[in-house]
Amino acid sequence: MTASARHVSIIEVGPRDGLQSEPEILPTPVKIEFIRRAIDAGLRRLEVTSFVHPKRVPQMADAEEVIRGLPQRDDVTYIGLVLNRKGFERAQATGIHEIGMAVVASDTYNQRNQGVPTAESVKAWLDIAKAAKAAGIRANVMISSAFGCPYEGEVPLSRVLALVDQVMEGDPVELGLADSIGVGVPDQVTEMIEAVRARAPGVPIRCHFHNTRNTGLANAQAAVAAGVASLDASIGGIGGCPFAPAATGNIPTDDLLYMLDRSGVVTGVSLPKIIETSQWLQAQLGRGTPALLPKAGIFPQVAEQFRAAAAS
Repeated sequence: MTASARHVSIIEVGPRDGLQSEPEILPTPVKIEFIRRAIDAGLRRLEVTSFVHPKRVPQMADAEEVIRGLPQRDDVTYIGLVLNRKGFERAQATGIHEIGMAVVASDTYNQRNQGVPTAESVKAWLDIAKAAKAAGIRANVMISSAFGCPYEGEVPLSRVLALVDQVMEGDPVELGLADSIGVGVPDQVTEMIEAVRARAPGVPIRCHFHNTRNTGLANAQAAVAAGVASLDASIGGIGGCPFAPAATGNIPTDDLLYMLDRSGVVTGVSLPKIIETSQWLQAQLGRGTPALLPKAGIFPQVAEQFRAAAAS
C-alpha cells in the first residue's frame, strides 16, 4: 500500500515524554490545558503522565491530579507509563484507559532507567499485563533503545527480536519500538519493522523516534512506508529522556504532521491547531521549542501571505 493511501495514528507524548525532561515543572492546570488543546486539535490517543517515583521524575509527581482533571470523552484514550507493579497499581486506581510499559533493549540503560536488569523488567511487564487484562485496562509495551544504547553502543537486531518474543507473551494491544536516543537511520527502521512483523504477525506496531541527530522525521517516513500503525510525537518537539546523555527532543508533532499531510497520509489532526498549541506551550515554558513549523509557517499558506504583502 502506498503512503498516499494510508491512515496513521499519531500518539501525542508531549504531556509525558515531552515534559519529563524539561527543566520547568508546569502547574497541573497548565498540563491539563495542554492535553485539552491537543484533543481539540484532533489527537485521540495521548500519553498523559507516568506513574514513577516523584524523586526520580519530579515533573510527573502530580500524575493522579492530572488524570482527575482530564476531560472525559468516549473518543479519547489516555495512556499512563508504568515501570513496575506499584506504578501499575497507582495507575489502576485512577481509572486510566491504558497503561504503557517500557523494556529497554540493553541491561545497562534498563538499570539506569528502571533500577533493574532488562530480564526483571520483562518479568514485571508480564505480571502487569496479566493484571491489566484482569482489570479491563489496555496494556501496550515498548522496547526502548531498540536502535542503539548510550552506554553499550549498537543493539543487535537479534537482541530486539529476542525481546519481542518475550514481551509478546503478555499479549500487548500494541508493540512499540523506540529510538530513545535518536541514533537510528531509515534503512535500520525498515529492516527492524520487517523483522518484527515477521516475528509477531498481526500485532500493531508503534514507533517512537527522537530527533537527536536530525534523522527523526526520515525515520518516521520509513516507518510509514513499512506500514506502522502509529507514531509517537511531541508538540513543539519537547522532551527526551532524563536518564540518557544528550537524548534531546522527540520528533515534533508539528513537523511530522506537515510531512504526513503533504504526503497524503491521513491523521485526523489539525496542523494549524497544533501550531497554535505549540506557540501557547512556548509561552508556558518561557522559551522557544525545537519545532520548525511554528517558525516557518505552513506552505502554501505562507507563500500566499508573501504574495498578498507584496501586492499591497
